[in-house]
Amino acid sequence: MGTHNSLLARFDHAEYRLCRSLNRGVAYPLVRHFFKIASRLGDGVIWYVLMVALPLIYGARGLQVSLVMLATGAAGLVVYKLLKRTFVRERPFIRHAGISLAQAPLDRYSFPSGHTLHAVSFTWLACAAFPELTPVLVPLALAIAASRVVLGLHYPTDVLVGALIGATFAAFGIAVL
Repeated sequence: MGTHNSLLARFDHAEYRLCRSLNRGVAYPLVRHFFKIASRLGDGVIWYVLMVALPLIYGARGLQVSLVMLATGAAGLVVYKLLKRTFVRERPFIRHAGISLAQAPLDRYSFPSGHTLHAVSFTWLACAAFPELTPVLVPLALAIAASRVVLGLHYPTDVLVGALIGATFAAFGIAVL
C-alpha cells in the first residue's frame, strides 16, 4: 500500500493546480448550482430512472439493455469499492487547503470516481443501443464527470480512471448485447 500512496502523492501534487483552477468555479453561484445538480444526478437516480424507462420506451430491447446496465453497474461497483480500499487516496479538499468543498462526499476516498465510472458505462451502453439518446446522455455524463473535480471531490486522474473502467465495462456489455 505504501508504494501506491507514494505514487498517488506525486499525482496529488501534479494535479493540484488543475484542481484548484477548476474548483475556483464554485465561487460563482450559477456554476456551483449547475455542478451540484449534475453530481446529485450522478448519485444514481438518473441511471435508475433510465433503466426503468428503457423497457417502457423500447420494449424487449430496452429491457435487455437495462439488464446489461444493471450487471455492468454491479460489477463496476465491486471494482470501485476494491480500488477505493486499496488506494485510500484522500480527496482533494482534505489534502489541500486551497480546494473548496462544494458538496459533501458519499465516502472518504477519491480514487477512482464511481460517479464517472457509472456515467460513462451507462451512457455508452444506452447510446450504443439507442443512438438517439446521445445528445442528452453524453452532455449529462460529461457534466457529472466534470462536477467531481469542480466540486473539490476528485482529482482529474480519479475521473480519468473512472471513465476508463466505465468504458471497459461498457465494452463488455456491448459484446454481450
